[in-house]
Amino acid sequence: MIGYDTLSFFKVKPYWIYVLVSLSMILLTACTETQPRINYPVTDLSKAPLIPKPLQVTPTGTAFGLDAKTVIFTDSTVGFLEVGQLLANSISARLPFKIPINPKQEVDAPRTIRLQQCDTLPMTSPEAYRLNITNNTVLLQARTAEGAFRGMQTLKQLIPEQRNDTLAKLPMWLLPSGTIRDTPNFPYRGVMLDVARHFFSVEEVKQFLEVLAYYKYNTLHLHLTDDQGWRIQIASWPKLTQIGARTEVGGSMGGFYTQEDFKELVAYAAERHIVIIPEVDMPGHTNAANLSYPIFHAKGRAETPRVRTDMKVGYSSFDTRKDTLYQFLDEVIEEITTLTPGPYFHIGGDESMATPKKDYINFIEKVTHIVNSKEKYVIGWNEIAQADLPSTAVVQFWNDPKIALKAAQKGLKVILSPAKKIYLDMKYDSLSKHGLDWAGHITVKDAYDWDPETYIPNLPEAQILGLEAPLWSETIADLTALEYLAFPRAIGYAELGWTPKELRHWEDYRLRLAAQKPYLKRRNIQYYPSPNIDW
Repeated sequence: MIGYDTLSFFKVKPYWIYVLVSLSMILLTACTETQPRINYPVTDLSKAPLIPKPLQVTPTGTAFGLDAKTVIFTDSTVGFLEVGQLLANSISARLPFKIPINPKQEVDAPRTIRLQQCDTLPMTSPEAYRLNITNNTVLLQARTAEGAFRGMQTLKQLIPEQRNDTLAKLPMWLLPSGTIRDTPNFPYRGVMLDVARHFFSVEEVKQFLEVLAYYKYNTLHLHLTDDQGWRIQIASWPKLTQIGARTEVGGSMGGFYTQEDFKELVAYAAERHIVIIPEVDMPGHTNAANLSYPIFHAKGRAETPRVRTDMKVGYSSFDTRKDTLYQFLDEVIEEITTLTPGPYFHIGGDESMATPKKDYINFIEKVTHIVNSKEKYVIGWNEIAQADLPSTAVVQFWNDPKIALKAAQKGLKVILSPAKKIYLDMKYDSLSKHGLDWAGHITVKDAYDWDPETYIPNLPEAQILGLEAPLWSETIADLTALEYLAFPRAIGYAELGWTPKELRHWEDYRLRLAAQKPYLKRRNIQYYPSPNIDW
């Protein structure tokens, strides 16, 4: 039988190949001390340790053999070729061969992967997809390239880390067959990265984006300004980075993104169908801006601007009564929104203790008007709901459920970011190497085992835009510390945002999370090895 093509043999006697493959993997497992409970080969598609868990999985009990003779074909629909190329690049980076994509010359292709635009999917979300795997074809269908990209992440997760077929002439990786129909639970699934308290380079943010894309996130919110630093170049106000970007928490050198850097990040994220949302926090958290341009400092109501490398909050404010402030902000917002094609601009609005309430409300309403004039929608922390906001504004709940309910009653959408459940900067436990604990400890189980849909009593699910996991950076100065706090909790939050609650179960999830270890190891992600998980 050595001369047989493996998949041809499958068609004749599929059970024999599974017996042989399973025996070989049992022998391999016996020689390994630590293995996750879910092991390849997974011959039942419904048992594949996919995260986020798909909406519907129907296994058919055979397999597709991925090898050097596989070819990728894509529709000519905008974006599908790019998704196919990313898939080909991912496969060639992992496996010892390259897969051609849309070859111009006729090739011997016993097995094909096809990316097809399809308007007849029963699921209407632009991120929905259908993945059908047979012995010789993988068919990925989606309405949009965004949906094809999400489905491509599922396909990547199905590729085993090691060759799992020993009878083929060529090395082969077996993917379990069947059909996956999938669509997200919430349209907004994000992570926030604070680059103001500690600065992270373009390359570090790109590495973070890669992992977020793998788990189907669609938003990265960048907290670009705070008391300790201003991190984006504004050509019309150069001192913001000349002065305001030179420091960070702890006293180290800060840094900033040039406009070209920022465009590079936006483009890189867009290739992975992730929208970057920029945040300029105001009217509080403005010490770095006021240090750069003292004319905008609220004299007599806020502390005098100086270099700040501590973690204190609530002491700074713009002079919200000064007319020239709004011209300044108009120019700042104009430059940043020109760089970001996404629909949102985040205006912060939290912890403005040094701004009188009447002035605060007036400021939020004026800045919202400025943002809307740039054809963007406002997002702000839950405090902004005190103002009279247009129906397009989005309120990000972090600490006051009453304000979130008030926003929903006004018809506003709400992003859920409850500090006690989803703040990635909180410690796992008292022994955590990094993080804070003012909102409590958040174990890996605590992070996953709750329902966003019912977290705020009486909040209509229809008003929940989605959820976002903020990672404030007071205690993290490098990528290693970032990854320690973010992972694996951000993996669980990805599932909370994508998978409906009736399919989410901790005991099932913890097994699938343990099976992510090879991926995390391959990418050299310095995750926290939670004792809740049998790694």
